[in-house]
Amino acid sequence: MTHVVDEAFDASVTDRLAIIEEELVKAAVADSPFVTEAARHIIDAGGKRFRPLLVILGSHFGAEVDEKDLVRAALVVELTHVASLYHDDVMDDADMRRGAPSANRRWDNSIAILVGDYLFARASTTVADLGTDYVRLQAETFARLVQGQIAETRGPQEGDDPLDHYLQVVADKTGSLIATSAVFGGMVAGASDEVLTALDAFGEEIGVVFQLSDDIIDITSTVTGKTPGTDLREGVPTLPTLMLQASMDPADEPLKQLIASDLSDDDKLSETLAALRAHRVIDQARREVQRHADLALSHLAPLPEGHAKTALAKICNDLVSRSV
Repeated sequence: MTHVVDEAFDASVTDRLAIIEEELVKAAVADSPFVTEAARHIIDAGGKRFRPLLVILGSHFGAEVDEKDLVRAALVVELTHVASLYHDDVMDDADMRRGAPSANRRWDNSIAILVGDYLFARASTTVADLGTDYVRLQAETFARLVQGQIAETRGPQEGDDPLDHYLQVVADKTGSLIATSAVFGGMVAGASDEVLTALDAFGEEIGVVFQLSDDIIDITSTVTGKTPGTDLREGVPTLPTLMLQASMDPADEPLKQLIASDLSDDDKLSETLAALRAHRVIDQARREVQRHADLALSHLAPLPEGHAKTALAKICNDLVSRSV
């Protein structure tokens, strides 16, 4: 959270995140030093811990929580997320992850896949301590993650709208686990079905906002840790490029062809980035991000007023503002 909601509330969230961080490192410990090192590789590189944060905030919409169960719930979603990153890096043939060499580069693809499997097993062990409702939701969520990855790998099929296909992939690969994070927090607090439904809907939309704002940052930002044009150079479909692809304006053809060309040359990539930044499609993409953010905020309506609800709204608005 980049804005203070309430100093005491923020401090309690920060303290809980610190405990979760300690337990996350412990959860990656294996029987062999090598597996422990490999399993901690991405965890030690840090991260936003966005999903544990949503577990904590979701836990404020019910009764008093069992702190151990809260930590377990946060570990489950973050371990599942980290496990998926190992697999993603193999699928994407990635070189870097969070500023460090990716596991598939430091070791090899087989090790990266197996470490991802190990971390998912650790998540499964942890979720078993929470009960069958949690086990079922985690399994359903993981099924969506896998289906989203398969759909992304295959790409849109004949008759599919490429943008609709992409948004479904984003919902499955990113939105589903973020939604489950918020719901897990509510479940730990014994929240009502109405609250759980609201947290689920908010989480799914905020996950979409999270990814789509990243898409815009890949083109527009020169100050984040991510090298501008990474997705563009690798030919990864993103919201702005897909919106441009859907344009029927003949004047857009040269830029479409430029984007579809080999962008391995730095000068050519810079030329393409400059043309995209100046194009109306960036404002169109920002409006689409705002539309999803407004939808996410509307799902907060049934939740009781308080610091947690304010924090969720601020997270949503912060995600939008970072891509402006």
